[in-house]
Amino acid sequence: MSESAAPLEKSYVGGTGEPLIQVEDLKKYFPITGGVFQRRVGDVKAVDGVSFTINKGESFGLVGESGCGKSTIGRTLLRLNDKTDGKVYFEGKDMHKMSKSDLRKIRTKMQIVFQDPFSSLNPRIKVGEAIGEALLDHGLVSRKDVKERVIETMKICGLADYHYDRFPHEFSGGQRQRIGIARALIMNPEFIVADEPVSALDVSIQAQIINLLSDLQSEKQLTYLFISHDLSVVEHLCNRVGVMYLGTMMEMAPTDELFSNPLHPYTKALMSAIPVPDPTLKRERIVLQGDIPSPANPPSGCKFHTRCPMASDICKEQVPEYRNVGNEHFVACHFA
Repeated sequence: MSESAAPLEKSYVGGTGEPLIQVEDLKKYFPITGGVFQRRVGDVKAVDGVSFTINKGESFGLVGESGCGKSTIGRTLLRLNDKTDGKVYFEGKDMHKMSKSDLRKIRTKMQIVFQDPFSSLNPRIKVGEAIGEALLDHGLVSRKDVKERVIETMKICGLADYHYDRFPHEFSGGQRQRIGIARALIMNPEFIVADEPVSALDVSIQAQIINLLSDLQSEKQLTYLFISHDLSVVEHLCNRVGVMYLGTMMEMAPTDELFSNPLHPYTKALMSAIPVPDPTLKRERIVLQGDIPSPANPPSGCKFHTRCPMASDICKEQVPEYRNVGNEHFVACHFA
């Protein structure tokens, strides 16, 4: 992999059509406690009834403002968080009904790339040891063979063999993210949750990491859940995109369909904020009024009605049906 900045290449894998991940009415609430005895007085409804599937070999994007529940979904899919309600299936098996031993076996197939690679690395452990520790923990290779496997994976991710004995503070942000990708990739997984993997990087480094993820997917038939608030990045990498707001899926469609024909007012507002590289082109900016409501006390009816320019009385009273309007384009809006 070249270290020089490369242009973004819109070349994603289409998937097989066979579901790898199935999410049905997933809910994840975090308790709010108060009083002398710290009794439960409410819930933060981080994820509130979300359903979708991710096919094998596909990149599925989740977008939305900070705090909308994107990262919570990713962590709950991997059972780093326990669900409150709903179902999550991996290869047809219910993730949250697995025993500890079965879950440990399936862990090698599911990995995560964190948003902040530096905080996910132990500053006292050399990166080669950090990348290879999961192999030893799961007994996948012998101790004498682990270094060779680690160096091979590091080279795939654009790192050199002499990086093996260096510590995390000796690397740039882009290199640390490559280390995070190598840690996930070394287990030879089928499914990777990429939680805002490029949000803290310079634009030129973002292009390198995105192209690396795309190349790895083509070579190894990986399946991604790509979590981001940057729609331009998602457009280049993902096959389908889901738009989240306040723990709820507002719209979901194939990428080309969503970007050419956004139906939900929230999606349209997000699209209007994408920078246009041509200074001669003008895009009408949709500025949403008001603040995002608290997930501990979401609005009645449509959760977006307090900020929606199209809202009417029905939006305040009735939750819109999440429906297919054609071309696998799903939307939850009374007026879509």
